[in-house]
Amino acid sequence: MAAPLLLAPMAGISSLPFRRTMKECGAALVFTEMISANGLIRDGRKTVELLRSCADEKPLAIQLFGDDPQVLAAAAQLVGDQADLLDINLGCPVKKVVRAGAGSALLRNPQRVGQILAAVRRVFAGPLTIKIRSGWDQTHLNYMEIGQIAREEGVNAICLHPRSRSQNFGGTANWQQIAELKARLDIPVIGSGDLFHAADVLRMFTTTGCDAVMIARGAYGNPWIFEQAAALLQQQVPAPISTEQRWSVIRQHLRWHLAEFGEHKALIEMRKHLSWYAKGLPTATQFRGRLHDITSWPTLLDEAQNFFCSSPA
Repeated sequence: MAAPLLLAPMAGISSLPFRRTMKECGAALVFTEMISANGLIRDGRKTVELLRSCADEKPLAIQLFGDDPQVLAAAAQLVGDQADLLDINLGCPVKKVVRAGAGSALLRNPQRVGQILAAVRRVFAGPLTIKIRSGWDQTHLNYMEIGQIAREEGVNAICLHPRSRSQNFGGTANWQQIAELKARLDIPVIGSGDLFHAADVLRMFTTTGCDAVMIARGAYGNPWIFEQAAALLQQQVPAPISTEQRWSVIRQHLRWHLAEFGEHKALIEMRKHLSWYAKGLPTATQFRGRLHDITSWPTLLDEAQNFFCSSPA
């Protein structure tokens, strides 16, 4: 059985090639980036493209966001056949999303949260989860209330990123809130926040008692965090990543990105991924500087191979 290690939905990051890479490296479940319910029901081309998938990444979790119960229910019906799990975003702190009344803005309206979850639950019979923050700000921490509403409306699990919306990604995630939510609810609780190393994952399980963890920024350029964390959970010492292993994963990620998006978009997007992969390696700063000047896909491949195959593990 795979370790309960999940890849978070991340806007602009969780594309199909990224998800396939993380899945191959040990993620038990991967999530699409958050998908607009309004965009789906209006058949927006760019929105529908976010649903592109393949058999390799199954099971697949699809995350929706919006503020209207009926619109979210209609979107849930549209993706129901594709989703092995459906997640509703109640935590995104991005201003554009919040201004539209979605994401973490919904934490200010628990009644609307209940209406949304009830409407989606009526049309989607599969596993249903929500991802939340601890509250709007430090004086309005209502994750316990939202968790209880979710349970009452038939949600199967809840993921808590224990920061308020006002914190954005600043400060430190308060893992004690995950432990408190786990103690209160009789449905699975997934922990998230400040998981940058395999040891962080083990520590979250140990200190909170959560049922699973969801890794977000810690997976940037570090797909090996999943297999390393799984080893720690089995009380094993994680194997070091060799130069050959690192390049093999990066090369496959490059290939999948090219096949999915074509040279122009793949070039732009893989420059940021390669910068993340280079973190901590000798001469990474110089390598990142060279990446910004590259304008052709063959040159990018040559530069990446030369750097990663020459960098010691």
